[in-house]
Amino acid sequence: MLLHHRFIETAKANLKKVAVYDQATEKDLTYERMLIASLILAKKFKKYPGQYLGIMVPTSAGCMLSTIAALMAGKIPVMINYSTGAIENAIYAQEKCSFKTIITSGKLLEKLNLSPIKGMVCLEDVMPTITIFNKLSAAFTAKRSVALLKKAVEGGSEEDVSVILFTSGSEKEPKAVQLTHKNILHNVDNIPELLNCSPEDTYLANLPLFHVFGLTVNFWHPLIMGASIVAYPNPLDYKIISRLVKHYKINIMAGTPAFYYGYYKKSKPGDYASIRAAVSGADKLTQHIFDAFYKKHGVTILEGYGTTETSPVISINRIDKHKIGSIGLPIRGAQVKIVDRETGETLPANTEGKIIVKGDMVMKGYLGDLEETSLRIRNGWYDTGDMGIIDEDGFIWHRGRLKRFVKVGGEMVSLVRVESVLETLLPDDTLCCVVDVPNPTKGAEIVAAIATSEIDKRKIIKELGKLLPSIAVPKVIHIMEEIPMMGSGKVNFREVERICRNLQKD
Repeated sequence: MLLHHRFIETAKANLKKVAVYDQATEKDLTYERMLIASLILAKKFKKYPGQYLGIMVPTSAGCMLSTIAALMAGKIPVMINYSTGAIENAIYAQEKCSFKTIITSGKLLEKLNLSPIKGMVCLEDVMPTITIFNKLSAAFTAKRSVALLKKAVEGGSEEDVSVILFTSGSEKEPKAVQLTHKNILHNVDNIPELLNCSPEDTYLANLPLFHVFGLTVNFWHPLIMGASIVAYPNPLDYKIISRLVKHYKINIMAGTPAFYYGYYKKSKPGDYASIRAAVSGADKLTQHIFDAFYKKHGVTILEGYGTTETSPVISINRIDKHKIGSIGLPIRGAQVKIVDRETGETLPANTEGKIIVKGDMVMKGYLGDLEETSLRIRNGWYDTGDMGIIDEDGFIWHRGRLKRFVKVGGEMVSLVRVESVLETLLPDDTLCCVVDVPNPTKGAEIVAAIATSEIDKRKIIKELGKLLPSIAVPKVIHIMEEIPMMGSGKVNFREVERICRNLQKD
């Protein structure tokens, strides 16, 4: 089955139901309107040359329709990160995937104070070209049976690529991830039982759709299920998000720990009373944020785990099966093993090693990078590059990125472990990040960045010395106004490291 074909089935079964409460346009779009609009745009998109079609539009009905229409037109949508370096990311995507046309928003470019580059087409310029004939033709087509509608749009195989997404680039240059229809549908079809959700639920779509977390959990999953979506383009508008949750009585939401931290700080008790499932991913959920959100709203944040390459969900805590601090149980159809990082040997329960995954959610591969693909996928098993353990009950415990282990004085130190200890010594409303910078004698030196000024740095370092081996204790703590974040809500480790290196020099 194909994603856009599944959308057609759902739309035909829920014609008059509101699919998207679009905050960007202040319009409510029914499934019927979404179907007609996607058919209209598909006709427009079909004229653009090439296999790929760039999409650089904030989270909105416009972005969702552009993605559906691209698939209906036989194009592969390439989702472009506009949050940081939008023009550079657009050019990078064009060169990496060898295409020109990028669907974007004039309002977005204006907000970012950017001029369009060659190949950019603004949705605001497409809309006036839609004639009454286009509308009538699409409306007539939409009245056909499901079978005839599927024939009216492009077909294909579930093994075909459905989207190109780029890895975050928080540690090195982004890679172009090819996810098939089967990959994303594996997540889409398994999420309902994990969150005990139904078509009667209302979802918050606050995450950017250029990130796999948003694309799958905020868009394809609720839309294919037949639920209603409240779409808002900026997850950093913490007060507005909190008001939307309360106003629309939203039941299901997803976010990164940094976003939940913002919602906690800017919300009022009762704002999140309607939430039944709040999922956290993309970064480690700290005990501080978990406890603070629960204390204020009575909502248990369910931490999950995934990667861009796995569409994304690998594991998640359930409402009825939950271990605080773990990343949950593998989802149905996902095989997870812990292996020795040197030998690849499968390790027993409660033994730390590298996390590898197998299942229908594992990507097709990196576009134009066979070498990196073959390094990460062997015999169907995807090497996540993360360290962890599986306990005796099958719960997975994340120990951090292998790249976030650093050798200091000949010994391996987990930066995630240092962060988790450091946060216990900080005020509840404080974020921290630990990175390594070059050291001429030890090879690397651990430093901490903290987004607060209300601490005694010497006292904190002294306390860390009692809780950590001496080689793991940050010798320097840098105070920052805020911790740099990626548009996806992840900590931008490369930027934190760059700032710390410069501060070390001063």
